[in-house]
Amino acid sequence: MMTKALSRQHRIALTGNDAVAYAVKQARVDVISAYPITPQTFVVETLSRYVYDGELDAKFIAVESEHSAMSAVIGAALAGARTFTATSSQGLAYMWEALYAASGLRLPIVMALAARALSAPINIHNDHSDFFGMRDSGWIMFNGEEAQETYDLTIMAYKIAEDPRVLLPVVVSYDGFIVSHAISDFYALNDDVVAEFLGKRTTGPKIDPDNPRSFGVLALQDSYFEFKRQQYEAMENSRQVIREVFEKYAEISGREYKPLKEYMTEDAETCIVAMGSTVGTARQAVKTLREKGEKVGVIGILQYRPWPTKEVEQAFSRFKRIIVMEKTMSPGARAGPMYEDIASTLYPKHSEVKMIDYTYGLGGRDISPQGIIDIYRLGKELIDKDKNDRVQFYGVRE
Repeated sequence: MMTKALSRQHRIALTGNDAVAYAVKQARVDVISAYPITPQTFVVETLSRYVYDGELDAKFIAVESEHSAMSAVIGAALAGARTFTATSSQGLAYMWEALYAASGLRLPIVMALAARALSAPINIHNDHSDFFGMRDSGWIMFNGEEAQETYDLTIMAYKIAEDPRVLLPVVVSYDGFIVSHAISDFYALNDDVVAEFLGKRTTGPKIDPDNPRSFGVLALQDSYFEFKRQQYEAMENSRQVIREVFEKYAEISGREYKPLKEYMTEDAETCIVAMGSTVGTARQAVKTLREKGEKVGVIGILQYRPWPTKEVEQAFSRFKRIIVMEKTMSPGARAGPMYEDIASTLYPKHSEVKMIDYTYGLGGRDISPQGIIDIYRLGKELIDKDKNDRVQFYGVRE
């Protein structure tokens, strides 16, 4: 890390949840609204303490449900406030209606998602079912691997969301319990550095009595399509904005971010694809496999929406085999969401690349480096035998 960048930050040890709360405090948000749900609760609990103790000059709105929490930050954002909320699992599902309202109204809201399985049956542990459930809601979507990424992405989320070329909400997801409750040390920027980096929110829709405007109006056949097209273009605009923000953040922090995180892929014939905390486990598995002469690498997906199409085509088209690991499933579909996104990017132009999809870890079931090695060996064998025409399940009892 550059000496100049080091002078702008300090080392700190916090849980993943508290790392998010620390970033939100440094972003100097104006309004926080949330409802407690495991494993997210400590994010807003910590923020409420910051507000109570006078460390953060913000309004904390305690509500009776997650739908109300999103509705509250929508209203606050329309009033010009910098806003934040957080949730998990069923809480995100309960926000469903309001998620689309937030993006349709072009509001730069930032939300943390401590990813957790959806019921039934009830499960409080990690998978990515909730995260992928919002993939078509018009939100920019990031998934952090550990506390450092989660902290950094939360700060950058405000810079991206509030850019006048974008004006879309952003979710920063991270694995429940595995990241949310684990204490780790990371580098946090100094308060004044974050304040200078973000400035104050000056963009986006705003209710102004001196300049009356209507929000959330009825749009029928003659205009609805145009609103949706504008949302699509804003998401496309965000690709360039994300690159610019990543580059600017690297200048002040010394930490470089890209949509895809590659490890030992230079001469790899097979690539393992994963998201979230599993990426670190996959790196360890790949390191072990490399020591045994296997030409394998791993790519972690950091940026999920907008889908990094150009980066994915450039990165994945050079492999013979792709083994996709997904902590979710789409019953009745050909494969999970990451598989389908990668496949639609590569095919038909790169139809020589063979792929297989593995569902693993649902409900928090553990995955070890040896487990990923098993997936690699099994997946490679099935691809080479042309038996890769269905989703495979790893770690489930038959």
